[in-house]
Amino acid sequence: MEYFCNIIYSLELVVFIYLYFHRSTSRGDFVFCADRLIRLVVEEGLNQLPYSECTVTTPTGHKYDGVKFEKGNCGVSIMRSGEAMEQGLRDCCRSIRIGKILIQSDEDTQKAKVYYAKFPPDISRRKVLLMYPILSTGNTVIEAVRVLTEHGLQPKHIILLSLFSTPHGTHHLYNTHSPTAFKFFQPNGKHCQSKITILTTETHPVAPTHFGQRYFGTD
Repeated sequence: MEYFCNIIYSLELVVFIYLYFHRSTSRGDFVFCADRLIRLVVEEGLNQLPYSECTVTTPTGHKYDGVKFEKGNCGVSIMRSGEAMEQGLRDCCRSIRIGKILIQSDEDTQKAKVYYAKFPPDISRRKVLLMYPILSTGNTVIEAVRVLTEHGLQPKHIILLSLFSTPHGTHHLYNTHSPTAFKFFQPNGKHCQSKITILTTETHPVAPTHFGQRYFGTD
């Protein structure tokens, strides 16, 4: 069963993904491609946020009917790689608040363990853009969702922003939270009945787990 599709498909996207994966791509080009892909995912994530209609007066005195985001949105990055997506979000929403979660594998059990979590005090009433560029096994994101729900946030208010995902990771995420726990974005704008929205640019059995090292120059 296919659980979600890519958020967009365009020649530009294919070019950036090609350069991202190419082993000869320089770090400067890698960061540029990653930032561009991040921007595409962030902008699609913003399209999923609630908005309200409004009317403004233009400098020439005419009325214009538009929309504006409702208050109560925030971002949460899963450290360290998720922090690479923060600037892309701030470029689109300058004043948005961003929380952080540090999750690492326990040395003894190899299970994901939360070492640090800091959110806006009213996180339970917000819509959250959860940022994590590579969804591989799904363990880290599952733990992050658990922490957010323990702080009172409803799963339907979580939008996961990810650059690349594996079928295994998404299935693990899906199965852990029961068949009604997720909403997967479809290119035609329709959604299946579920709660969490997952947005990504690519699904592939092999995830580029080197993202953090290459992006931050620690490889």
